[in-house]
Amino acid sequence: MQTIALQPADLPLACLYRWEHERPDAVYLSQPMRGGQVLDLTWAQAASQVRRMAQWLQSQGWAAGSRVAIIGKNSAHWILADLAIQMAGYVSVPIYPTFNGEALSYILLHSESKALFIGKLDDTVNLQSGVPPGLPLIALPLAPSMHAHQWTELINTTSPLKTCPEPAGESISTIIYTSGTTGTPKGVVHSFNSMAWGVSCATRRFPMDIKDRYISYLPLAHVAERMLIEQASLRYGGRIFFAESLDTFLQDLQRARPTVFFSVPRLWVKFQQGVHSKVPAPKLRFLLSLPVVGHLVRRKILKGLGLDQCRIAAGGAAPMPADVLQWYRRLGLNLVEVYGMTENSGVSHSTLPGSRQTGSVGLAYDEVETRMDPATGEIQMRCPALMKAYYREPELTAAALTPDGWLRTGDKGVMDSHGFLSITGRVKDLFKTSKGKYIAPAPIEDKLVAHDAVEACVVTGAHYAQPFALVMLSADAAAESRSAAGRQALEAGLQQHLQQVNSRLEPHEKLDFLIAVAETWTSENGLVTPTLKVKRASIEAKYAPSYDRWLNQHREVVWADQPS
Repeated sequence: MQTIALQPADLPLACLYRWEHERPDAVYLSQPMRGGQVLDLTWAQAASQVRRMAQWLQSQGWAAGSRVAIIGKNSAHWILADLAIQMAGYVSVPIYPTFNGEALSYILLHSESKALFIGKLDDTVNLQSGVPPGLPLIALPLAPSMHAHQWTELINTTSPLKTCPEPAGESISTIIYTSGTTGTPKGVVHSFNSMAWGVSCATRRFPMDIKDRYISYLPLAHVAERMLIEQASLRYGGRIFFAESLDTFLQDLQRARPTVFFSVPRLWVKFQQGVHSKVPAPKLRFLLSLPVVGHLVRRKILKGLGLDQCRIAAGGAAPMPADVLQWYRRLGLNLVEVYGMTENSGVSHSTLPGSRQTGSVGLAYDEVETRMDPATGEIQMRCPALMKAYYREPELTAAALTPDGWLRTGDKGVMDSHGFLSITGRVKDLFKTSKGKYIAPAPIEDKLVAHDAVEACVVTGAHYAQPFALVMLSADAAAESRSAAGRQALEAGLQQHLQQVNSRLEPHEKLDFLIAVAETWTSENGLVTPTLKVKRASIEAKYAPSYDRWLNQHREVVWADQPS
């Protein structure tokens, strides 16, 4: 097997210089602006802005390796700011735009950031409470109006950096603060080499080239978007389109017609539910079974989603329900599941292109080693894409990495004789019922979200006789639940779904009841991370005081907003 060997030309700044020289007039970034306009930036224009901002940053006189943070929704200038920080010899610190003021303040102080780039934001409330006094601010185009240095003014009044700095591969490229499903965010330290090796490794399985189109809408502060969109586009010269807002997302997707598309499971489920709201599932199954009509229906649905030209479609960041994978594959979309985390640059395992397999996250990428802890069943892995450390946290680093250099993933799993890895849950998510039986929530949750009315769920019930589940309704189902007739119909459907799910579970796993939740779990209300992973501890804290009351109703479906 050919070894994955990095070359200096594989590092992101070297790639920028290459496309700046070889494809100066090709469009790199397409950014929706206010008023329905779209700004197209060529490689030459993008590189010019990066060079000018890098020159301005260097003129501030900070020591080499100083940290500079970025907060904001995805935009062309987010990526340009990231590249300018690196070109200036500094370390970028991306921050989720949905982090509250407390988390923002913690990250800026913990990372000792010298300045903060601010991009698109819904409001500035968290900035007002989270930005330390005196920290220099640079407002990107589309940022809210504020007292700050303005990107456009700085690049218009600063001459471009003439040299082509090439940082050492092992020097620190970025510190990615985790979204924190539990506890305080941790700063994951990555080198240029670790992320570049990750791109080389993943694209050996999923090849990319200059003809590829991407749409960037998941947070660029998250490792998946950073690797798949930013780093891969730099390596292979593809074009990035950006989404303007949630309201325009479908139009943005149709404009981009991405050839490479990544989404988290919750959004894949939402897309599916949107299709079913127009064509009920039984009717769609029938139409797809017809030879000629089925082909036309598949094309129409994928075109409506903007995914008719997509050749690499992936889901990750949380478990992907098997039924959802199969549904998209029946549509003709080659949906694969990928498994990784911030600490390994998102590079660990994936299902194989063209595979019809479900129930596993596939095989390890080339040169990724995997083993199981014999005592706990925890998945451990190592490869050159691993982080250097958690920033300024030696004890946490020692807990995350074994003495021989393997990453403790925190996930439980099993591997079959062919090397296919299945995730059975988080080590810390296991809980014990009052009968002394251990419950792994994830496999049960995969079955629950197969219902069109269920967008997300949490299986819980530690110290109760049987587990039960909170199910967050989709937007359409939540709207339907506002009428008595709608609520009655939903309750009947969920009751039937509960019985079907229970018929596939072991006796100790069978769910006692479902709690229907019409309130949306968002990162703003602290119930999910910015990448839509549920925060179990936060959800337990919110709903646990009502568990006994709901249990005493002795019903298969209860409503979270309804008193007993």
